[in-house]
Amino acid sequence: MSSVIYPRRPRPGTLAHRALYGWHELAACQGEDPYLFFGPERERPGARTMRETIAKAICAGCPVRAECLEYALELDIRYGVWGGLGEDERKSEQRRRARRAAEVAS
Repeated sequence: MSSVIYPRRPRPGTLAHRALYGWHELAACQGEDPYLFFGPERERPGARTMRETIAKAICAGCPVRAECLEYALELDIRYGVWGGLGEDERKSEQRRRARRAAEVAS
């Protein structure tokens, strides 16, 4: 009778782990209050700045920050903090990338 040998699980944070389990499962925001990343409608500017500062601090140490940002940009997600960037910052990044692509194309 032969025994089945299962491969070892990849260490968290490695590329193999990301490929196997998906980047979102490794995100630093897992278990955090979603309110930090997605504020209420008609939020006051001061409250928004404070909330986004906390969210961005969590993003700063995230091992999958780049994947998160690419996801938000690719899907044109307009609300919340993704990949360490707020809504206006992502719009600016999209415009910058579009300009760069146009320069390369010409």
